[in-house]
Amino acid sequence: MSEHFDVLIVGAGISGIGMACHLQKESPGKRYAILERRSAIGGTWDLFRYPGVRSDSDMFSFAYAFRPWMSPKVLSEGRLVREYVKETAEEYGVDRHIRFGLKILKADWSSNQNLWTITALQESTGETISYACNFFVSCTGYYDYDQGHLPVFPGLDRFKGQTIHPQFWPEDLDYRGKRVVVIGSGATAVTIVPAMVAQAAHVTMLQRTPTYYFIAPTLEKAIAMLGRFLPARCIYGTLRSVYIALQRALYKGAKRWPDAMRKFMLRPIQKMLGDTVDMRHFTPSYNPWDQRMCVVPDGDLFKAIKSGKATIVTDEIATFTEHGILLKSGETLEADIVVTATGIRLKTFGGMDITLDGAPVATHQLLSYRAVLMQDLPNMAFIFGYTNASWTLKADIASRYVCRLLNYMDSEGIACATPRAPEGQLGEGNVMSSLTSGYILRDVSELPRQGRSGPWRVTHAYEVDKTLLLNESIDDGALEFVRRG
Repeated sequence: MSEHFDVLIVGAGISGIGMACHLQKESPGKRYAILERRSAIGGTWDLFRYPGVRSDSDMFSFAYAFRPWMSPKVLSEGRLVREYVKETAEEYGVDRHIRFGLKILKADWSSNQNLWTITALQESTGETISYACNFFVSCTGYYDYDQGHLPVFPGLDRFKGQTIHPQFWPEDLDYRGKRVVVIGSGATAVTIVPAMVAQAAHVTMLQRTPTYYFIAPTLEKAIAMLGRFLPARCIYGTLRSVYIALQRALYKGAKRWPDAMRKFMLRPIQKMLGDTVDMRHFTPSYNPWDQRMCVVPDGDLFKAIKSGKATIVTDEIATFTEHGILLKSGETLEADIVVTATGIRLKTFGGMDITLDGAPVATHQLLSYRAVLMQDLPNMAFIFGYTNASWTLKADIASRYVCRLLNYMDSEGIACATPRAPEGQLGEGNVMSSLTSGYILRDVSELPRQGRSGPWRVTHAYEVDKTLLLNESIDDGALEFVRRG
């Protein structure tokens, strides 16, 4: 017989732990469990262990609203983020509700019982376990944990050196005195390059196209000054508001005045590099925020390039050779180690199969509702953060919305809530289509869709979503309710 819970949460990363904390605070009395595939808390922050791994959002807005980030570090190394999530789980007691080592295979909804049955594989033993719940919340993010993206590189089998994907970084890698080529221009490559220069003989960042960078301070210097007059919680609460406003201003400015924002982004890079590097390596062909920006703490990437310890090359790969990479321009990059920071693969809902009364559901064909629930899926939510701001900003208010919905269902005697989209609501794009990043375009078929208007449209706007999720009526005419019999 399946163990029964009021709520099952899949994923013990930053979203799942946040969801559980909100559930305990705002919907007390609910019996819940967290099912986690890995053997530790942290999700993405437990998975990625490459050199220099850190947050690419400021920690004041990336931290939970209910547990402020109490450190002057604006961008924190991954170890501290992982510890922050773990300590939050312990402080709120949600760590006692986690079942580790479970790969979710299937979630099936029974209309007769108004119940989800979750089938999981205990990977250490091979045992299959079933759980039952009234409400199911997926907090699995959008990464494929089993594989990263690796393009087909001609001649890769000829290369006598070592190739590494950052998602599977070997703990014992010794790159002292080695020539390293990092393929990529996204956040991972931008983090790895300056982190490796201290020990490597030389590091080359090979990019096909440039990326926009935003230089941020490593430490927030205002904290020391404000600490003379204000209590710590007041300071960090204020900083959170300031950084949220800054994020929104940069995004809105990029969309409204792209040419001015381009100059604003490039000017400090030009100032740091001077005449040492051709600025074409830092001048994308697309507008700011058409793809996610990369944050560079204290300009460490540009310092590494200016020092001569790192080089940036914009070109395409013709073929790998025995000792490196031949570029289409004819230039050869010699390498002992090649890091393929070529991106992630998308996998929504952790790759589980979702069925309704045994019938398979193609979730990529369904519309998201308030970017939290899914069209035609009863009593199910997915916690999905922002791509144009700190992930946790959206995860926090989405979790609070789920608690509002659960409390409303209890107060009204409702057993089942299902979003029903009107005819003609299906629009262009998916829940991440505000960006044109390669990892989104590659796996677009993995992502839920969005509609033309109303709660079916993804806003990507924190100030709008706060009202939509926290203040607007739960019963807005789009949810179909089934009362308890």
